[in-house]
Parts: sequence; structure tokens; C-alpha cells
Amino acid sequence: MLVKVNASAVQGVDATMITIEVNVSRGVQFFLVGLPDNAVKESHERILSAVEHNGLRFPRGQVVINMAPADIKKEGSAYDLPLAIGILAADGKVSTERLERYVIMGELSLDGSLQPIKGALPIAIKARELGYDGFILPTQNAREAAVVNQLKVFGVNHLMQVVRFFNGEEELTQTVVDTRAEFFSHHDSFEFDFADVKGQESVKRAFEVAASGSHNIILIGPPGSGKSMMAKRLPSILPPLSLAESLETTKIHSVAGKLGADSSLIATRPFRAPHHTISSVALVGGGTNPQPGEISLAHNGVLFCDEFPEFPRQILELLRQPLEDRHITVSRAKYTIDYPANFMMVASMNPCPCGYYNHPTHPCICTPAQVQRYLGKISGPLMDRFDIQCEITPVPFEEISRKDTPAESSAVIRERVIKARNIQEVRYKDMKGVHCNAQMTEKMIHEFAEPDEQGMELLRMAMLKLNLSARAYSRILKVSRTIADLEGSEKVQSQHIAEAIGYRTLDREDWVD
Repeated sequence: MLVKVNASAVQGVDATMITIEVNVSRGVQFFLVGLPDNAVKESHERILSAVEHNGLRFPRGQVVINMAPADIKKEGSAYDLPLAIGILAADGKVSTERLERYVIMGELSLDGSLQPIKGALPIAIKARELGYDGFILPTQNAREAAVVNQLKVFGVNHLMQVVRFFNGEEELTQTVVDTRAEFFSHHDSFEFDFADVKGQESVKRAFEVAASGSHNIILIGPPGSGKSMMAKRLPSILPPLSLAESLETTKIHSVAGKLGADSSLIATRPFRAPHHTISSVALVGGGTNPQPGEISLAHNGVLFCDEFPEFPRQILELLRQPLEDRHITVSRAKYTIDYPANFMMVASMNPCPCGYYNHPTHPCICTPAQVQRYLGKISGPLMDRFDIQCEITPVPFEEISRKDTPAESSAVIRERVIKARNIQEVRYKDMKGVHCNAQMTEKMIHEFAEPDEQGMELLRMAMLKLNLSARAYSRILKVSRTIADLEGSEKVQSQHIAEAIGYRTLDREDWVD
């Protein structure tokens, strides 16, 4: 008897439907074809144990299984459940009346219980797109898939629940998630707040400007000055995710298996902080079984690289292209996958090998040549991607111990950031792929960020007297446009230019004496 069961494979961050064809006939052999990997081939033993443990008999005839289309590699143990149902249906133990109207995925334990899978959300999106009645999967993944409306999602714990469901002996409970309520209930939940940061007002201002225009920012300062502390608080002042952004972000984390049990939508912007020993594959994605890298897991959020010069140079150079294109294409001999990578980058570093260059009280033991060599670990083209370069110094004891003046909270700063972003959304509404000032092209800079005569003269003097590099020119104008938006100014004025010039610390040739 020939039976067809619907399953799915995930490629990149999207799903492709897989048809599992099972035929049981006279004979004694078991064949599994259709480009399965070792984990799929091993399903035979798991299925055999699960079926016989629950009082059913594995077919004694010849079993031939084809996973179509045969040119797509089938990976992982998530095919156990559809394969088991297909085998039982082909042997007459499961009714085929409703079988083709459902997508089925799940990993089997030897006793027939189900383990969670990766990529439930993109599979659910594909199932709805193709008009299937429902999606049957492990209970641990049910809420994740149920955020897709107009699709019935059934979470199950055991193989026999699925068998009884198709035989009409048991009804499954549909998992229902109010997507909007779920999303907005966690919209403003942050672990860290800028109210905890004492002093450092100028650095907080730099973060506010960076968040308002989605500018990449690098912090230069000695150990213990608060670089990591403030970087972790950046998501709390970024504009909230839209529902579409939340769904896109959740899909990436679902494919990577980073969602916890019973998770649904990711409602806050992700914050990823990879260690400097990270490999290139872990950073950009790919591998034998392709997975999203850290830059894609930071999509619509923040990628924080602490101790920036300690990253190997070849790893740092991998960031250049995704910082510009906001996606990464991983090409290998057997596949080409495009992962989204629209993230805001924050980096922090010490100013020199000993860490105390320009420290107000601690002497630096490094020579100017050592400082230059340390800074030289970061290439000019990569440093060019940072619109804001902010020098940070330690907070004096008096500032840390003050209790009379509470620091400004993230919620207050966030309101100003959202207003500035709204201005930019209106300005760039007719320009595809541009949503904020950091994404402006040279043509847009001349159209929207051209300063007044006084501001242009100030910029000219800064370029000459402070020995600013040519690459700083457009960065200063982009940041100036954001500062003007924060003030609600239609034109870029001289005071906006002056503040933006102050954010180009490492472009000054006299920074290292």
C-alpha cells in the first residue's frame, strides 16, 4: 500500500515542503531514499522501538520510503514522527482519510514520546501558505508555531496520540496564541536600564544619538569605565520591534534552535555578544548543516563585540560586507544561503595594550608606537563603518556615590529616540530599504543632511585643523542629521555639526601623541 505524509525541510530561514512516500509490499528489506543524512537513516531504529513498545507491530514486509524532492538534503531527527505515521498507515494501522491535509514533524524517543524540533515557525508559515488544515508537532514547539494565524496547530506528547487522532479515536487540543497580546505583553520588559548608570552623561548622549539614527558606535576607554555596562543597556532605548520584525527575528532564532520550550514571539530586540575566540562560521553562519551565525541572530537588534582588537583580524574583516549590505550570503559547494543581518553594531576596546592611555590618574606604560600598533589591529575600512567613536573615562567616586540626583531612565530616553525615528520613517518612506539616517546614500546626504553656511564652514575648519580623514566627512553629516532630528530641526545647523565632530575621536591624527 502506498501512502504519502507531509513534512518539511528548512533551508536558510525558510521552509520547503517534503513529501514522504511509503510503500509496504512483499519482501524483507527496508529502503530509505531521497538524500537523507545519517540522523534520518537512524530513524529506523527509533521508529521500530517506539512502534513495538506501544503494542503495534512494525511491518514484516518490504518497506520503501522516498523523501521527495530527492535533490534536497534531509537533515535531523525531526522526520521520525512523519516517517512512523507513514509506515503505520502503509501497513493499514493508521487511517489515510485525513493524512494528506496535515504537516507532521517530531523526534521520537524509544518509548514513543516526542522531543522538540528546530524551525517550527518557518514550517508553520509554509504550511499556512500552502493551505494545509493543520500542523502536528511536539508540545514544546506548539506555542512557537501557533503565532501563525489561520493555521490549526496541535501539540502532542506521544506517537499514540497522533495514531488515535487519524483513526478518529481521540481529538487533539488546538494550541491558540493571541499573537498581538503575546507580543505587546513583553514589549517593554528589559533586564537593564540606563537609570543604573551614574555619570557618563556624554556617553549616554552618544548612545542616544546612535540609537536614534541606528549608527554603529565604538567605545574607547580604560578597564572599568563602564563600556560593557552601557552597551548592555542599548536595547532598552531602541525603538520597539514591529510585529513583522518580531516574526522575522523569531524565525531566525527558531531555525537556530535558540528558542526555549513553550516560547512564542521574541518581543524585544536581540542582544548578541560573541566572545573574541569565535570562529568565522559561528559569526556569519553556514557549516556542514547550515545554521544562522551571530550576525543573523542579532538581526533587528544589537551585535556587541567587547575587546574589539582581540578578535582575529580575518574575523573582523568578515563584518565589513554585512555592515553595508545588511545581509550575508553564505556560498559553499553544496549550497548557497542568504541570511538577514540588519544589526546595529557596538564595539568596545581599550585605548592601548596596558589599557590606561589618556587615563586621568593611572599612568600608561605604552609608547606611542605601541598604541598605534594596537589601534592598527582594526583596519581603516572597518573603522569607517562606525559613525560614532566615543572616548570614555572612569567615573569619579563623587559621581558614583551620589544619591541625590537620579539618573535618567531608559524609558525617558527611548521616547526621544522613537520621535526621532518617526521623523526618519516619514522622510524615507518612498525610498526602498532606507529607514534611518545611518542607511543614507551619498545622494541622500546632499539632499537631507547638507548643513547651513555656518555649519559647512565649521566642518571645513574641523577637517583642516583637527586633521580629520576624508572618510569622516559623510559620517559627520549623517550623525548631524540625527542630532537635528532629536531636536526636531528641519535643517542641519552648526551646533549639530559641532557635536557630530566630537564623535570622531579616532579620526584625529593627534589623538595619539
